[in-house]
Amino acid sequence: MHQFLLYSSFFIGILALFLSFMACARLGKLINITKELDWQQIAHLTGDVASLKRSIQQTNNRLNGMHSPKVADAEIMQQLLQAQAQPKPNGNLGG
Repeated sequence: MHQFLLYSSFFIGILALFLSFMACARLGKLINITKELDWQQIAHLTGDVASLKRSIQQTNNRLNGMHSPKVADAEIMQQLLQAQAQPKPNGNLGG
């Protein structure tokens, strides 16, 4: 049991060291790629991301609206028939 704990902790330590080296390599790569960017380009990229986000939200809202429960057509027709059947006052008093 003690050997299992020893070897498993050694393996986990080596794995953590390997993953940290990979993270450092990715971070260095990102820094080298973004050296050429200036603040104006970053501002344009931020604006582009915001406009894409807004258009995706609008599309999602439209799709959600298509699936929302609607009033049944039969209910609408019933309401129209009831509205037509009721006499409308024309302001003249009968007598």
